[in-house]
Amino acid sequence: MARLRRLLPAALCLLLAAAGYRLTDGRAVPAEGTIRYVAFDVPAAALSRALEADVRTEGEIDWVDLLAALACRYGGDWSNYRQTDLDAAVAERERGQNTAEQSAYYAYYRAAYGAVLDGLVGDFSEQQTDGAGNLVWNRQYGLKAFCPIAAGFCYSESDDFGAARSYGYRRRHLGHDMMGLTGTPIVAVESGTVAVLGWNQYGGWRVGIRSDDGRRYWYYAHLRQNRPYAAGLAEGQRVRAGDVIGYMGRTGYSATENVSNLVTPHLHIGLELIFDESQFESDNEIWVNLYPLMQVLARHTCETVRAADGEHTRRYAFEEGTA
Repeated sequence: MARLRRLLPAALCLLLAAAGYRLTDGRAVPAEGTIRYVAFDVPAAALSRALEADVRTEGEIDWVDLLAALACRYGGDWSNYRQTDLDAAVAERERGQNTAEQSAYYAYYRAAYGAVLDGLVGDFSEQQTDGAGNLVWNRQYGLKAFCPIAAGFCYSESDDFGAARSYGYRRRHLGHDMMGLTGTPIVAVESGTVAVLGWNQYGGWRVGIRSDDGRRYWYYAHLRQNRPYAAGLAEGQRVRAGDVIGYMGRTGYSATENVSNLVTPHLHIGLELIFDESQFESDNEIWVNLYPLMQVLARHTCETVRAADGEHTRRYAFEEGTA
């Protein structure tokens, strides 16, 4: 055991300890039954390549398994990423092998990365318009999560996770900002249930949605003044991936409700991972950097239509699963 500890990279030992893991018989296992820390810094290029392998094999090669395997190889340091390494991991699985599962750290990375990604790929059906103008259902396997910005609406973004914020108190920015125009329709990244709805001093008008498996809490903030939400949206309501949930604005940074104190209209989107309910809305929240993932989700956008009253709804119906 002592020899194994000496062989482990120091940074990885610290990561496992921070995450709530310990080494038992050479394996990483939860020290207290739950993960407490996740550093999700997988680059967009690796996410895209792993996703391609998953979609090509319709799930026989799981993209999360691939990424967990490479995280073991790199000791969690993705600055070492090379496409050839991921391609080698794909080839290994095509031969029916997965040597990474023998790694002491595989269980941790699979659980951590799976909490971020497991619900985002799978079987779904989406309506399309055929050449004759008829609505038809198209069954697919692939990325079933959506970019939070509706199709056809321009936005800009940068890797701003962890940047300093000073309103109220000095803190780190625990989300991802997507700048655009006031009124831009915002859609649900994945299906889930509206857990939080209303005003927050820091986030202004915001929506919080728990994923169906309960592990992800998607936080959409700074929504539009006066009409922030899609008509009828309510706490406890289930929404489908791609449903319009609200509209971009610049509300927040005020204890007074419905105030727009921000200069630039933008969506603040955050992702909190929940391995145990005691972590939700606590001092032990786990927020992850969404910038690389948003580069991947940009390839799947939801088209909307605008009614006479200004409300946007999705143009095409969407169903998850094989039916």
